[in-house]
Amino acid sequence: MSFSTISALSPLDGRYASKLTALRPLMSEQGFMHRRVQVEVAWFIALSDAGFQEFKPLSAGARTYLLSLVKNFSEADGNAIKEIEKTTNHDVKAVEYWMKSKFEARPELQNASEFVHFACTSEDINNTSHGLQLRSARDVAVLPALDKILLKLRDMAHAYADTAMLSRTHGQTASPTTVGKEIANVVVRLQAACDRIAAVKILAKMNGAVGNYNAHLSAWPDFNWEAFSRRVVETPEPLGLGLNFQPFSIQIEPHDYMAELFDAVARANTILIDLSRDIWGYVSLGYFKQRLKAGEIGSSTMPHKVNPIDFENAEGNLGLANALLRHLSEKLPISRWQRDLSDSTVLRNMGVALGYSLLAYQSLAAGLGKLELNGEAIAADLDKAWEVLAEPIQTVMRRYGVAGAYEKLKDVTRGQAVTAQALHQLIEALDIPAADKQRLLALTPASYTGMASELAKRV
Repeated sequence: MSFSTISALSPLDGRYASKLTALRPLMSEQGFMHRRVQVEVAWFIALSDAGFQEFKPLSAGARTYLLSLVKNFSEADGNAIKEIEKTTNHDVKAVEYWMKSKFEARPELQNASEFVHFACTSEDINNTSHGLQLRSARDVAVLPALDKILLKLRDMAHAYADTAMLSRTHGQTASPTTVGKEIANVVVRLQAACDRIAAVKILAKMNGAVGNYNAHLSAWPDFNWEAFSRRVVETPEPLGLGLNFQPFSIQIEPHDYMAELFDAVARANTILIDLSRDIWGYVSLGYFKQRLKAGEIGSSTMPHKVNPIDFENAEGNLGLANALLRHLSEKLPISRWQRDLSDSTVLRNMGVALGYSLLAYQSLAAGLGKLELNGEAIAADLDKAWEVLAEPIQTVMRRYGVAGAYEKLKDVTRGQAVTAQALHQLIEALDIPAADKQRLLALTPASYTGMASELAKRV
């Protein structure tokens, strides 16, 4: 069977392939190879500038050529590396041999070819490449997609700040709020989650087979290899990597930052699962309508249906993403002694976890963009829930020392259909100041929203 999107095993590369074009160059195997080449080139150029008698500084032309290998890295280059790997059965060594093959007909580089991958273990290249991948995926794909949702939610919070809505706690009618305030709650939570994602420092180490610069010092024992490695890791691209230096490690970078990053993304995803379920419920209640799309079908047998599929798809894919993200965060920081390979195959699924996240963000953004507020349904729901005013009435009664205030309201409202007339009769009979009595008589479920409007406009 020839490979196509319809024969892909993963829906990320099949049904949803077109939705993940931004992430694929960053987190695919080709993206991984690209970053490996970038790291090898940065290390090689830095070695030429280290002051070693045996490796003179490279010419401007050689530097430009080397950087072009990174800038112009293509699918053909990736396939060429894969061909070499068929012989080496080692992916990082294949990258090294590919680079050396690019030195042919360039005597300056050929003469220095033994400094490609000099003193490095494979993990020096891999962990830095993973760091570059994750930084790009976070900054280019994940955070922009979350920001799009945040902006939409903030606009909705402000637009619907004054639209009163019946609350439901335990699924039962409760003190009213506004549509905008409920959305504002999500904005504040999601913004905090995005801040945590953005704040994670991406770490990288380049310190050899067990983290002690053993091989490095065997070649040049008087050279400050730790400072050199830090410089390569922290110098901005393209001559460095622009990451944060990890000074202590075994053969692998400990991956604690990865766990922190994946946990942060999973926290944002959990917030969005909560939002997806709530919006689904509000659509079911009729609080929101969904704009129709020409030609779209909601059911194969029930023509009337307009299903909230975007929120359902978002919920499902966020759940898949979190299952993977949590496994990554729990597994990756654990390595037997100085190295075992159980992390390697797991790390190859980072793009899958982020892919399901990104797919969910797109579904959620699409769903939010289709929503139309159904003010009539919201107002009608409120007008049938006069029992929610038992709370302010008994609270004012307690202010003035009316004995058994809570119990009296409980007797006339709990489990009963409550009308405005019944509540007004009760208020008229209260022994409280006239001004407070008039304030309670003027109260309606739609006007009993506290600071909801102000809070919604504040976000």
